[in-house]
Amino acid sequence: MKLRFFAKHIIPALFCVLVLLCLSISLTVLFRPLYYWDMEHLSIPERSGIPEAVCRENYDVLIDYNLLGGASVLEFPDFSMSESGRIHFEEVKRIFVCCQVIGAAGMVWLVGRILRQLRRRDRDFTWLRWTGRAALVLVALVSGLVAINWDLAFVLMHKILFRNDFWIFDAHTDPIIKILPDTFFMHCGILIMVLLVVFVTACSLLGRRLEKAEKD
Repeated sequence: MKLRFFAKHIIPALFCVLVLLCLSISLTVLFRPLYYWDMEHLSIPERSGIPEAVCRENYDVLIDYNLLGGASVLEFPDFSMSESGRIHFEEVKRIFVCCQVIGAAGMVWLVGRILRQLRRRDRDFTWLRWTGRAALVLVALVSGLVAINWDLAFVLMHKILFRNDFWIFDAHTDPIIKILPDTFFMHCGILIMVLLVVFVTACSLLGRRLEKAEKD
């Protein structure tokens, strides 16, 4: 019975969390207004000594590069780039593209699974409620670490995702880092967590509503 419960509810719930996390990351990457707002809020042009128009243009080039179907080679209009910087951005692109693929394909799976259950009159959506529980644990752990020590969280994230130290940029060889302050990345992380909470809450509520509809 426990094995059946695990297969029917826990595994789909964990996969659903992964899908929603990838979707949250992808939407955050696509949400350029966050950076535009931070340019003013964090005084990025003033602190970096780089005009706002240049910051915006080069950031847009970076985002375009990280999109599915984007340019295969990254070339900044106004900034030079070291070999280690180029390799790091290639690694980042692979992660973001993977998130976009998982997010899109996973949403098709999620909708398809719900529709299949409805066609079979299977209103046991416990896995959707477990999705919410698992995701909230993840959000609590990440948010707690960020609140306690953002710098540590930032370093740990890079240690987990990358097997080299190419993410440690030198502003002399990779001046793009001047317009990408750590605080901006923290804001990205907060947005990812907020979106994840919204998505999993929606899933939990949907699961309860579908189960209640059967009882009614």
